[in-house]
Amino acid sequence: MLAQEIKFLPGVGPKRAAILTQELKITTVAELIYYFPYKYIDRTKFYKIREINETLPFIQIKGVITSLETIGEGRSQRMVANFYDGENHMELVWFRGIKFVKATLKMNFPYIIFGKPTEFNNRWKLVHPELEEVLAETEKKEGYIQPFYNTSEKMKSNFLVSKSIQKFQYNALQLCKGKIKETLPDWLIDQLKLMPLETALINIHFPLDPVTLRKAEMRLKFEELFYIQLKLLHLKHERQNKFKGHIFKEVGSHFNDFFHNHLPFELTGAQKRVIKEIRKDTLAGKQMNRLLQGDVGSGKTMVALMISLIAMDNGFQACMMAPTEILAMQHHQSVMKLIGDLPVTVRLLTGSTKKSERLVIHKELLDGSLNLLIGTHALLEDIVEFKNLGFVVIDEQHRFGVMQRARLWRKNFIPPHILVMTATPIPRTLAMTVYGDLDVSVIDELPPGRKPIRTFHYYDNRRGELNQFIRKEIAQGRQVYIVFPLIKESEKLDFKNLEEGFEQLRIAFPLPEYRISMVHGKMKPAAKEEEMRRFKNHETHILVATTVIEVGVDVPNASVMVIESTERFGLSQLHQLRGRVGRGADQSYCILMSSVKLSHESRQRIETMVATNDGFEIAEADMRLRGPGDLEGTQQSGLAFDLRISNLAKDGQILQYARDKAEEILDSDPLLHNNENTILVRQMMALRKNHLNWGAIS
Repeated sequence: MLAQEIKFLPGVGPKRAAILTQELKITTVAELIYYFPYKYIDRTKFYKIREINETLPFIQIKGVITSLETIGEGRSQRMVANFYDGENHMELVWFRGIKFVKATLKMNFPYIIFGKPTEFNNRWKLVHPELEEVLAETEKKEGYIQPFYNTSEKMKSNFLVSKSIQKFQYNALQLCKGKIKETLPDWLIDQLKLMPLETALINIHFPLDPVTLRKAEMRLKFEELFYIQLKLLHLKHERQNKFKGHIFKEVGSHFNDFFHNHLPFELTGAQKRVIKEIRKDTLAGKQMNRLLQGDVGSGKTMVALMISLIAMDNGFQACMMAPTEILAMQHHQSVMKLIGDLPVTVRLLTGSTKKSERLVIHKELLDGSLNLLIGTHALLEDIVEFKNLGFVVIDEQHRFGVMQRARLWRKNFIPPHILVMTATPIPRTLAMTVYGDLDVSVIDELPPGRKPIRTFHYYDNRRGELNQFIRKEIAQGRQVYIVFPLIKESEKLDFKNLEEGFEQLRIAFPLPEYRISMVHGKMKPAAKEEEMRRFKNHETHILVATTVIEVGVDVPNASVMVIESTERFGLSQLHQLRGRVGRGADQSYCILMSSVKLSHESRQRIETMVATNDGFEIAEADMRLRGPGDLEGTQQSGLAFDLRISNLAKDGQILQYARDKAEEILDSDPLLHNNENTILVRQMMALRKNHLNWGAIS
């Protein structure tokens, strides 16, 4: 029954089935039943007209229609009904479907009306209310909890609204009554006191009461998150048993020479902790897959270099891959500066590398004389072959495609150890889901001597004050970033644009006293590099840019980041941009400029930025505001697993509970061979088609 095509369900038919498939990807009865409501409205409460106030989002009233009148003609035509609840009167208004509504309404017949109240001329009205006839049997009911389903514009234009989906759900559940098999073991259901699956599915679509609805949600959310965690942890077990890893036994001359003679500052406690975690992994004889999280400037590259030196001490080569040429060049420059006269060969390979240099790199890779290769996607080319690759670092990995990472992973017969680095803080719940089969390390300290960046919010009317502040900082020898959201003016978006801003700045900061660079994504790479170089070498005072500088620019002398039209940016992007300053010993500032007109969400984002510098706190706030899909640049449904009912921003406790239970099961039955766990294997196989094996490709 569950596998039956949706077109055969009573009330659907081929035409509606085609729309459901096209708009919601629903093709079977099972897919329909697992299409859950996005919200519920409690219709157990009835109001009187005298109780209506502007704080009520929806109202439900019993009464009768006493009169009906059609006003106006053509497009301005509307129909107005007078509704009486036994004490007071209000208006019901229709602008569409007037003929149909008029033909079905009964005068002085008891109705339940439902909708959002609006006030006009001191009278309350409902526009396009839902109406339900009060029959003898419904009169006895206390009301009900109404589910609401997401529908598209195309569905609405074909009269497929939330109520239609609700009717289909009723027919589907009637069809499958008593035939829905359990998907969790009986012992687990009993142990956790979970609602049976069929009962949960009925109550998620037709809740008996608020308490039963919460129990149904708990059952379905737990199951969804439990299988994600069980699958990830099972894959981790499998991989650790299947893939051997290189053993980095020696800590030799490369590492010791660097540590004692070249380390520019003492490592933070967090850096030391992470190095110990990685050392433990590389001694275990199993391939390491570790995610390293740390804010901009926290010292991730230093950790990556020191582990690369340990790899060299054990006769292995290392490579570091970055998503952009600018970032790869920056890593190369940082590493070269750090190693100084160490007997280590480091090369840079990007799309711009000359053919003659490439030939040298290829030769040195094969004969083993090249110890560390830093580069971009160019590292993935088949012609790039290593003699003995033992350690791979992937920076800002979410910018690389799945297949690209897999190609780098296969550069050695025994897979190299993998360290994935990101400066984009990932909320704990998201990391547990997207990277659940990776080990996670966090650098949560900044290097000594760094001062926290001070963040302020200015409205556009304080521009004179801002310019005065910029002049003061430049007079003290500092430099300034000014970031704009757009290159050219947009008719649709009223935000400051880069070209207009550049001209205004040239007036406010005239030559020869002030020199200004401009960088944006539409410039030729050579021109962009030249402008960046000028700013880095202190030949210009102000760098006007788009978000092209979000990653890949390291100018310790820059102390001010001005972000124009702040309301145009997301929280994580604002945090990344702010991280471009505060990289030296001087006090740094981030000024968030905005118009006075701000949406509630924009105001929340700005308040969060002003309140905290903590990247993880910001990431959690960002996920609450925007949903969990931002990490991979997708909606929540585009994560490694489809989440039909869970919300990672809200269901962190259930997720932790589900992960703990999955770990407990795998600890006692690692291969899931026990008869009582057969159902778990069957369900995981059913879910396999939706899974991306992150552990094997990160």
